[in-house]
Amino acid sequence: MNIKILGSGCVKCKKLYANAKVALKESHIKATLEKVEDINQIIDYGVMMTPGLVIDEKVVSVGKVISPKDIIKLIS
Repeated sequence: MNIKILGSGCVKCKKLYANAKVALKESHIKATLEKVEDINQIIDYGVMMTPGLVIDEKVVSVGKVISPKDIIKLIS
């Protein structure tokens, strides 16, 4: 599994990244977690509002910080 956080490095983007780390730790699911800060790559995903959450190349959340609990639901 590959999880990407799309964003320029703003506070919300950093919080979503931290929440994703917590979700992976709590769920014991093995996955790679990556930050994507390049605006062109973010646009390639069709994301116009950050942060974005991508799981296995599918955009699952845009423009909001979701909780670790909600991330666990998405990756389970």
